[in-house]
Amino acid sequence: MSRAAAFLLVLALAFALALAGSANAGEPERPRESAVQLERGGTLALPEDETPVPVVLLVAGSGPTDRNGNSPGMRNDSLQGLAHALAEAGIASLRYDKRGVAGSRAAAVRESELSLDGYADDAAAWLRLLKGDARFGKVVVVGHSEGALVGMLAAGRAGADGFVTLAGPGRRLSDVLRRQLAGRLPPALIPDSERILASLERGQLTEEVPAQLAPLFRPSVQPYLVSAIRYDPAEELRRLAMPVAVIQGSTDLQVGVEDARRLQAARPGTTLVVVEGMNHVLKMAHGDLAAQLPAYTQPGGPVARELVQALLHFVRGLP
Repeated sequence: MSRAAAFLLVLALAFALALAGSANAGEPERPRESAVQLERGGTLALPEDETPVPVVLLVAGSGPTDRNGNSPGMRNDSLQGLAHALAEAGIASLRYDKRGVAGSRAAAVRESELSLDGYADDAAAWLRLLKGDARFGKVVVVGHSEGALVGMLAAGRAGADGFVTLAGPGRRLSDVLRRQLAGRLPPALIPDSERILASLERGQLTEEVPAQLAPLFRPSVQPYLVSAIRYDPAEELRRLAMPVAVIQGSTDLQVGVEDARRLQAARPGTTLVVVEGMNHVLKMAHGDLAAQLPAYTQPGGPVARELVQALLHFVRGLP
């Protein structure tokens, strides 16, 4: 792989294609699923247990990530696999496509009109839908990656019984990007990257973006970046009134265990689970980016067993 190709791949994984041990060895039997529509498209996975059952709202990460956890060129079915594992254990889940993505294309807005608050309002609407459904008991929000920040805002706005940040950053997006790009950007681009990030942190947009940085910082995506950078996940987590758990994989190349510890420290009483050997797409994988790439791009592998067990323990233990 050439340096240029490797650099573009890192950018894709660092920001999900620029914003536009296991549960079973074999393929498990699929749970009952049904389509759900709320301006956007969703899938409800139901266990065989009699209602009311606990239900989890799964919030996907950044960029064009769909309800199953997939982005263009990176199909791993991570969130679909998690939904199916939960259903087998008696917990329902709802996963959905963000506006403008896959089954929610009809709800798209211009890229320059996207905002983290808009995504949080969408998630809050799904949460209210679940809370009003007599088939469900406790309602828990599980946000993955950048979806953790979206999910915690939604949980606070609509009122959840519990919240889980799953591989969620513990720092502002600007600091996350600095860390992910450190040592990977060509030296000549470092001053431009820092200049742009500093401008966005002040809430100011800039038209001066080198072509090589356009996938991350093009002018049309900057309003979204400004909307996300203003939130510190640790501060937002501290504001939640419901029980909270932080789950993080030890081999995650995009979000580190130090992020999870910062989140836990921000809110006394928060449960922290570090899943040894779990990477950012919730699969068991080790090594560098090249070694982990199959986990990002090959569907079929189950999500980490310990992740499922941790979620079951948290949901079943809610008061």
